[in-house]
Amino acid sequence: MSIYWNGRVQNLSPYVPGEQPRDRKFIKLNTNENPYPPSPRVIGAISNTIAAGKSAFGAEAAGARLRLYPDPACTELREAIAARYKVKPEQVFAGNGSDEVLAFAFAAFFESAAGTGSAAPDAAAGANAAAALPVLFPDITYSFYPVYAGLWDVPFRALPLGEDFSIGVDDYTIPCGGVIFPNPNAPTGLALPLSSILSIAEAQRKNNSVVIVDEAYIAFANTPGVESAVPCINDHPNLLTVHTLSKSASLAGLRIGFAIGNEELIEGLCRIRDSFNSYTLDRLALAGAAAAVSDAPYYDNINRRVIATRDRVSAALSAQGFDVVPSSANFIFVRFPNKTGEEAFAALREKGILVRHFNKKRIAEYLRVSIGTDAEMDSFLSACEKITGAANYTN
Repeated sequence: MSIYWNGRVQNLSPYVPGEQPRDRKFIKLNTNENPYPPSPRVIGAISNTIAAGKSAFGAEAAGARLRLYPDPACTELREAIAARYKVKPEQVFAGNGSDEVLAFAFAAFFESAAGTGSAAPDAAAGANAAAALPVLFPDITYSFYPVYAGLWDVPFRALPLGEDFSIGVDDYTIPCGGVIFPNPNAPTGLALPLSSILSIAEAQRKNNSVVIVDEAYIAFANTPGVESAVPCINDHPNLLTVHTLSKSASLAGLRIGFAIGNEELIEGLCRIRDSFNSYTLDRLALAGAAAAVSDAPYYDNINRRVIATRDRVSAALSAQGFDVVPSSANFIFVRFPNKTGEEAFAALREKGILVRHFNKKRIAEYLRVSIGTDAEMDSFLSACEKITGAANYTN
């Protein structure tokens, strides 16, 4: 701890990302990346941009224009997203990965314990600050949420999941400072049906609280009733959905996220962005992201392949005696039958397979395993059989 750090930095517990190996000796199943390449349209759009031609979406490309700032409003990307999701461009916000969008959302919609942050808040603002209620999210969920709460000094309550890791819908209908959770949840992969999400949103609308649904993995959901909440934003003005192109669009390296909600919520995000950094997306990212959003058939195809592989691997592990949580995401949450989570993580790593282990209460015996290609997952299954002794293998 440094004497030069202020109190905010000293009290932070930063998010720890998954390991990114610098060599290729590992099968990498630890960070929920898509195992398939991005759409050829994405590569073409970025290449055209660099070559100073015309992008696929009519904008002047970069080339020598890289000396100029990009469009701070991300207009073409927002228009592409609006067309894809059948909303207005004014209902779309774009940012540098969904992590940035989520951080801005915490700052925009969840009251801090210190108040509004203005030098001289008026009486109404002061009253709101004094009565700031905690934000609600699950105790087992995306581990960046408590980090954002700490960064912005937002009070929160982490509500326990059920014994089966399910979210208790009624827990999120009480008066509070706001609600946020992923759907499907991470790292469990379990998802709520849309009807449950709308019940939460309706209850919190009466409390004037925002409900944020982090839909990073919704493209991999094939459970009846589980679907995106985007079509419901017009009927639920306090509902904001957050999305990423890192998973379903194979663009983890490009860093693109966006949010969809009513115009008031989007304006709130813009106010935070423009108090922080008005140019969050560069020209190449904007071109590539617009191309990705506009090629739904390509991504629908590869994501169906991920779903099929996930279901096959889940069934194979269950048959071997593994505890497998039903997943609607591009990963599975599993417990080995005869190894602790730490032992299983180390054994897989020794065999050249990286997965994610969270050494936290209730989930320390589980591993989160991203879905790779069929060949990679066959290697994973073979390694699991060797580790558990489910088959007679020799090293």
